[in-house]
Amino acid sequence: MTANWVWRKRGRLFVASGERHPKLITHQANPLAVHLENDVFRIFYSGRDRENRSSVGAVDIELPTGVVICDHIEPFVVHGPEGSFYEAGISIGNEYSADGDRFILFMGWQNKPGDHWRGDIGRLRVTPEVNLEIIDEHPYLVSDSEDRISLSYPWVRKHNAEYQMWYGSTDTWDGGNGEMVHVIKGAISPDGGSWRKTGLAVPYILGTAQAFSRPTVIRLNDGIDHMWFSYRAGDGSTYRIGHAQSTDDGATWMLALDSLSIHPSESGWDSEMIEYPFVFTHRGAVYMLYNGNGFGKSGFGLAVLEGHNASVA
Repeated sequence: MTANWVWRKRGRLFVASGERHPKLITHQANPLAVHLENDVFRIFYSGRDRENRSSVGAVDIELPTGVVICDHIEPFVVHGPEGSFYEAGISIGNEYSADGDRFILFMGWQNKPGDHWRGDIGRLRVTPEVNLEIIDEHPYLVSDSEDRISLSYPWVRKHNAEYQMWYGSTDTWDGGNGEMVHVIKGAISPDGGSWRKTGLAVPYILGTAQAFSRPTVIRLNDGIDHMWFSYRAGDGSTYRIGHAQSTDDGATWMLALDSLSIHPSESGWDSEMIEYPFVFTHRGAVYMLYNGNGFGKSGFGLAVLEGHNASVA
């Protein structure tokens, strides 16, 4: 079935223009769609200030027409103060519900002078009005014996009686070819609050796919869990969007980089790189938001999964 499915690009959906808030001058990275009503979604993104620190902005867009209902000029959440675990920025994951609340986990960036950047994972609450609140000024998940260096880009879903998380973890800043080894690991939770890490989830291949970021997971009606993510090969090439699949409820994953991937265009806003996928469904269709050139500096676009019976399970 999947052999007949293909991502069809619908073009660039949004790039900010005009006068901007000083915390959201450039970039619309890590787009995250939250349904508001009818065909309207609030798409949160990570924008940057003049010092490259990222805060969370949003735009309300009608799908599938692409009409901008509201370009929110004010940020919804601003990066943390100096010394905080998100002082250098916020990179958002996805929305999920647990214990009667709605949450978004995020990567909080630190960029200490003379040291390598690194990240921990924090948590936001989504209010009934679809605003965002920082829950705690301390990290939610931090480096430990399992994740020794840095954490990134969490994705959470509830599946059967438990919650599952996939997140990024740095193994080394240099895998021997000048590129970091940053892998996707897993964790499980009975309640969406306390987590048990389960180790490496997606295999990596030095020189082919070794620097992963921003996993996004969905089960399609082939009965298979599908994951898309950004990755770099370690050969000097820029980000691409890759694919993996699982037939055991997300416990183990198989790389399938040549299957159901989406590639840079021949020219234009997403011709140099393509990254930070976010896959979601609406009215039976499967959509992907993604960034292009400049790590989101050129805005974000939309693609739809087409082919016979291409929908969720």
